[in-house]
Amino acid sequence: MRSRRQVAGRFAAFATAIAVALFALLVACTPDGEPLVPPIEFPPPDPEPVAEPPQSYYLPRNGVWDLPKDIPTARTPSEQGTITIEDLGEFTFNPLEIETLRPDIFRPGHFSVFDVVAHLAERGWFTMSYHYNASLNTHVIDELDDRMNWWYRAYYAGGWPEINAFRMDMFPYKDDMTIVLSTQSEQYMGRLYNSFGEEVQRKSINVGRVVIPEVRVGTTVHNNVPVSAHNVRQDVLQPGTITALDVLLSLADQGRIDRMKLTWYSSIEDADPVDSFWVEQIDDGGVYSGEASPERGGWVYETGSREFAGFQGSHIHIPADVRVIVSPEYMTWYWLNPPLS
Repeated sequence: MRSRRQVAGRFAAFATAIAVALFALLVACTPDGEPLVPPIEFPPPDPEPVAEPPQSYYLPRNGVWDLPKDIPTARTPSEQGTITIEDLGEFTFNPLEIETLRPDIFRPGHFSVFDVVAHLAERGWFTMSYHYNASLNTHVIDELDDRMNWWYRAYYAGGWPEINAFRMDMFPYKDDMTIVLSTQSEQYMGRLYNSFGEEVQRKSINVGRVVIPEVRVGTTVHNNVPVSAHNVRQDVLQPGTITALDVLLSLADQGRIDRMKLTWYSSIEDADPVDSFWVEQIDDGGVYSGEASPERGGWVYETGSREFAGFQGSHIHIPADVRVIVSPEYMTWYWLNPPLS
């Protein structure tokens, strides 16, 4: 699939060739002594952007599980975005005009999928009422276009549609992502909200701490894992926000992981922007302690409610370093072997 820059560059080259041909035709057809009409000058095409090479970091560094202060940072959304809403069509928006309704989670310039919907409603493109439900720790759409039970699917550039059971106001927005809103059954929405409520209750029972009943890393199972924030992504998230990556770093704090490798990717093939860390090694003395590679395979994860385990909503492609967690029922990291060629 060609990028916008590739298409623009080819168009500019094609236009330049037409201009040269027109000029040659003018030279051949113009009588002697008459002034020639100068050819149209087109600016040269923009050079193709050079992708930043991946940058890897091995932890611990000098015995400390901290990344250096000069790690890369994410680009803030700046390109015109689109969202499709059932029966209403496609809407465009300027991300520079959007402010987050979750300043407790997102740093200025960054926001969620829900913020996009709320912004368009505030601009009067459709009617919507919503409220923040503290017992679910999320914003809930009461009605949109006089209809209830709205949910969404969203995925980043280079991705694909997938079912998700992840709070809409915690899903980080990036340029060139796809968002679709549609109505669901009342039963399905009840299951979703019930799982959110169970997370809030679990955190309350643990006196405000995040304690995950089961964390599985490869073949190793850890029970009742307390998790604390490590503030790896303070460019996007507010200090103190706990992410899926914090689960691994907390296990390292507890002496259950010996070594990790994190690699920053600004893009991966058609996926641009990525702007996140990938976990490419978890050395806990288990079966899969080596580094990830195209030949060996690599780590993938899921977390959330067991009712939505796997591709029913818990396994979604949000990088672990920006996937906010409240108090999930489980987390699983497993080694995915490369496909057979």
